[in-house]
Amino acid sequence: MQNTIKQNLLQIQEEIAPYKPNIIAVTKYFDENAIIAAYNAGIKDFAESRAVEAIAKINNLPDEIKQNSHFHFIGHLQTNKVKKVVNHFDFIHSVDSLKLVQVISEEAYKINKTQNILLELNNAGEEQKFGFSKSELMKSFPEIIKLPNIKVLGLMNMAPLNAGEKEIETLFTDVKETQETLNKMFNCNMLEISMGMSQDYKIAARCGSTMLRVGRKLFTK
Repeated sequence: MQNTIKQNLLQIQEEIAPYKPNIIAVTKYFDENAIIAAYNAGIKDFAESRAVEAIAKINNLPDEIKQNSHFHFIGHLQTNKVKKVVNHFDFIHSVDSLKLVQVISEEAYKINKTQNILLELNNAGEEQKFGFSKSELMKSFPEIIKLPNIKVLGLMNMAPLNAGEKEIETLFTDVKETQETLNKMFNCNMLEISMGMSQDYKIAARCGSTMLRVGRKLFTK
């Protein structure tokens, strides 16, 4: 598996050149052995979307991998799981409401941690998806950036599964522009944009993504 991951990683890097976003291995459908193989192939960032299963997996990893990797939570986060996620994850990408940011801030404060977060923007207006609308984000942002023990690194986005390339490009470009608008309006320096998965990472890279969340494209032949 390690050789497969190495080859796939190299192929992805070649396909998105000259852009160099961080490639995060989405391991929610893969076990600890796959994480170990990916680590040995040179990947140091791993993403999971189910808190309880993910934490069990992380705890079973060798100490070297736990100490030298970054763990990203990318799934919908319920408030009753925040304590667990704050204790185990370096980054939370899928922060989708002011209330959730407040709970994350409270739990991070309890353990004297500054939690890195990204705010999920639902700019396609999909009712079945979570995330801030653009107007909600603009309204909540001043309060969010004042909360203690929180570092807002940037925005996160998921394009609709059935969207065509032009629509995806329009949505991803809008995420980048929204980030730039927030930085100017509130004198911030958010640098990260988490967008792009196995089916649309090439579009995401050229539209300004700094974090690609890639699963099956990395792990399967």
